[in-house]
Amino acid sequence: MASNQCDSLFSSKATTSYYIGFDLGTSGIRISVVEPATTSMNTNTPFSTIGWFREIHSHAIPWKNNAYDNANTWMESVEYLLEHARTAAPGLDNHSLEHVKAICVSGTSASCLLVDGKNVGRPSRSPSRMYNYNVISSETAKVKDPIHGVRALEQIDKFAPQDHTARSATGTLAKLLSWHDEKPLRQGERLCHQSDYITLRLLSDDKACGSRRNERFVYSDWHNCLKLGYDVRQLEWPPWLIDCLESVGLSAEHVLPTKVVSPGEALGTISMNVARRLGLPETTLIVGGTTDSNAAFIAATAGGVATDTFSSFMAEVEPGTAVVSLGSTLAMKQISETYVENARYGVYSHRYPSTLPRVDNDKKGNDPVVKEDEAWWLVGGASNVGCAILRQEGFGVDELNELSAQIDPSIESPLSYYPLTSKGERFPIANGDMEPQLEPKPLNRRDYLHGILQGISTVENDGFALLGKLGATPKVPNKVWTCGGGAQNKMWTQMRQRRLREALLGKGNDHVTSSSTSTCSIEVLEAENTEASYGAALLAAAHALQKP
Repeated sequence: MASNQCDSLFSSKATTSYYIGFDLGTSGIRISVVEPATTSMNTNTPFSTIGWFREIHSHAIPWKNNAYDNANTWMESVEYLLEHARTAAPGLDNHSLEHVKAICVSGTSASCLLVDGKNVGRPSRSPSRMYNYNVISSETAKVKDPIHGVRALEQIDKFAPQDHTARSATGTLAKLLSWHDEKPLRQGERLCHQSDYITLRLLSDDKACGSRRNERFVYSDWHNCLKLGYDVRQLEWPPWLIDCLESVGLSAEHVLPTKVVSPGEALGTISMNVARRLGLPETTLIVGGTTDSNAAFIAATAGGVATDTFSSFMAEVEPGTAVVSLGSTLAMKQISETYVENARYGVYSHRYPSTLPRVDNDKKGNDPVVKEDEAWWLVGGASNVGCAILRQEGFGVDELNELSAQIDPSIESPLSYYPLTSKGERFPIANGDMEPQLEPKPLNRRDYLHGILQGISTVENDGFALLGKLGATPKVPNKVWTCGGGAQNKMWTQMRQRRLREALLGKGNDHVTSSSTSTCSIEVLEAENTEASYGAALLAAAHALQKP
């Protein structure tokens, strides 16, 4: 982008531009609105490295009547949040949405429904099948007869590659095939992910009056389509998937999303009727969506060189940048230059959005180099270990704060725990029979807490080590952004940083040199904003960073 365009976008005299992100979560929906920060910038720097944005509005509501699987409720909630932003958001200029440039939607992974493409994309079966719907063991699956799910998985087993994530009983492909086994899909029925549905409802149909004016097509994105079987390396529906569908009488062309794009890539403009009803410009772009965990990764890593109000748009994101979520369970994602997949450990790779800046900072101090034609991968795994053990063992917030202040993060606990809350582990150890290891239990609660936090830290260390062993490059993370409740414990952050360095780099070393990475250290930081809606809003803004 030319410097005069950059000056125009960020000039305090320029018309304000707003970018909106929605996250449809498990308990409710959130909106985030971001705008370019009006600040002085060096326009000699490549534009994609200086895209500064700030969040000016965020608001969340629970699902009405807990109808988290009702597609009509999703859209009603989107419209409510847009109206609320227009009337109640103090950060919006004159309480107006007339400066909105783009919208992006994030949804829960593998949440999907069937829509009638011949009838304006209305849901054709209900309820939707959400992220945790298991085609064999979910209650509704049992009511309908689990044989449908069994046959769906048998069909997938005949065609899907051995380690493919589409083999899961909670994956989108299994849900599609079980729907078809229960009752054959009729002509016009199409598979639609949760975020795809909102995109479909927002997009202009751009049709003249006629016999096909009610026909709608489903557009999706790399992240949502991974568990449907999309080949994120070749960027196509793979032959095995097409053969799998044809073997049961389904046409991939008619059932699967018509277009699959990078998250943040423009799909089209908003429907004129929707724009007028909600007070949005008719030029508003609707861009490719994403999944909640990937949107949260983008939000967390956008902190870069942030202050209290501004964040540098992915300024320090590079291979080795990682995010660890310390919530009820521990989950991690790391940017890798290589694709990694291993079904045994539940490890798979999402393709990093091509719309986001991908900058490798030259360690010798030269100007950053923007990479545009090399794929990056979000490689991740999730353990059953996490902060839920603290609640199970009766640690309250006040006690956690008090005892943490008494722990020296530079000293190892003699206790060797594997703090599961119940039987079974998946990553970094694949053992469904593994039992919690919380013995011996000291009389001193401080020592007990020390051992538990150290045990979770060990799982984190082993997780990154496994990702490196499976082929992630670099093999060692260089920066670990932390989110979730555990991120607020500063003592634990110091402990985790020390132990990550010792475990992955060698005791007494602060850096590592390998063929896949230059000399680096491991830094553990608390992410400032981890809301998936914020990450989605940044993806909506990403098109502003693209070359004209």
